[in-house]
Amino acid sequence: MKKWPWDKATLYRNGIYVLALLCVVLIVHEIFGQNGYLALRRQRKELQTLQQQIQQLRQQNDQMEQQIKALRSDPKAIERLAREQMHLARPGELIYTLPEKDPKKNQPATAEKAPSK
Repeated sequence: MKKWPWDKATLYRNGIYVLALLCVVLIVHEIFGQNGYLALRRQRKELQTLQQQIQQLRQQNDQMEQQIKALRSDPKAIERLAREQMHLARPGELIYTLPEKDPKKNQPATAEKAPSK
């Protein structure tokens, strides 16, 4: 019978090293892998963001539905919208339109001077 060049203690120690290395690899994969802990945290954060967006869109949708109902049934709502968006007025009324508060639009363009010789 052939004798192995390794004794039991060396095999046991090397087996422990292999198992420890395997455990480290599995832990790293569990944390940083495609479906690991960090990916799960990122997906949860994205889910929370999407849920907030859904809630905001539902609120906007409710507001728009109320506005549609008001425009279909309330003549005052139609008048208010026409006055705000189309700048309409009743006979005898005056509409004053104020300039925008954007200073860049209101500044006149400066004329460039020709270089003197």
